[in-house]
Amino acid sequence: MKALVFGASGRTGACVAEEVRRRGWELLAPAHAECDLEQPDAVADYVLAHPADLVVNCAAVSGLEACADDPLRAHRINAMSPAAMALACRHTGARFIHLSTDYVLDGRQPGFKAEDAHCRPEGWYAQSKREGEQEVLEALPSAVVARVSWICGNPRRPAFVEQMLGKALDGQPLAAIADKYSMPTDARDIARAVLQLAETDFFSIIHMCSGAEGESPLSWWDCAQLALQEAVRLGALPSLPEITRQKLADASFFREPRPRHTAMDNSRLRGLGIPMPSARETVAAVAARFLQVRA
Repeated sequence: MKALVFGASGRTGACVAEEVRRRGWELLAPAHAECDLEQPDAVADYVLAHPADLVVNCAAVSGLEACADDPLRAHRINAMSPAAMALACRHTGARFIHLSTDYVLDGRQPGFKAEDAHCRPEGWYAQSKREGEQEVLEALPSAVVARVSWICGNPRRPAFVEQMLGKALDGQPLAAIADKYSMPTDARDIARAVLQLAETDFFSIIHMCSGAEGESPLSWWDCAQLALQEAVRLGALPSLPEITRQKLADASFFREPRPRHTAMDNSRLRGLGIPMPSARETVAAVAARFLQVRA
C-alpha cells in the first residue's frame, strides 16, 4: 500500500504519517516546496504524477484569525486544493479521505450532532472548510469527509490541553472558557481511525472524534480541569491549581466568531467497528503523554 499524505508536518498529519509507517505502508509526504497547496492545479498534477492507493488531506489553514486576514489563501487551501485532490483521485482511482472540522456545524443549540445535522459555518475558516466538504464530495462522491474536533495529543505541536498543563507546571495563572463545548480528540486516534476507515467501503461525511455512550460534551474549562487532575494523580503537580472560568462572549482576544455547541455524535464511526475512547480517557492519555515528554 502507498499513502500520499498532505499536511504531514502538522499536528494531525504527522500522526497519520507515523501510523502509515507503523503499518509498513509506503509513505509519500510532500513538503511545501514540492507541492504548493495554494495552487490547486499544481496539487492535482502532483496527485496524478504520484499515484497512490490512499490520499489523505490533513492540510489546512486552521487559524481562524489567519483565515480572516487572508480569506483568499484560506479559500484556496481549505476548499479548492482539496477539490483538486478529489478530482485527481477520480482519475487515479485512489481512496480519498479529507479532514474537516466540527466548526462547520450550527453551534447555537446544545447536544450531540450527527452527520446530517444543520451546518451554519461562522467566519472565514468555517466557511472555507464547509466549502471544501461540498467541493470534495461533488468532485468525488466516493470520497470520505471526516470531521474532527479539538485535536490534541501531539507533544511536538501542543494544543489547548498541553498548553494548560505547561502553564500549570510553570506556575502561571490559569483561565479557560467554560461555556463552549465539543469533544477533544487525540491525533493518534484520528490517525488510527483514518487508516481503518480507508480499508472499508464507506463514503460521505463521518464524525471522527472521541466519545462514549452516556458521555456529555466538554468545555475547554472541563478539559483543563481533567488534564490537571491527571497531572496531580501522576505526581507532576502537588495539588490541583485553580482555573478561572471565562465566558466565550467575554473573550475579546478572539477576533473571529467561535461556535458554542459543536459536540459530534461518533456512532456512525463506531458502527463501522472503529472504536474511539471517551473524551475523558482522551484527555487523560494526552496529559500523560505530554507529562512524559516534559519530564
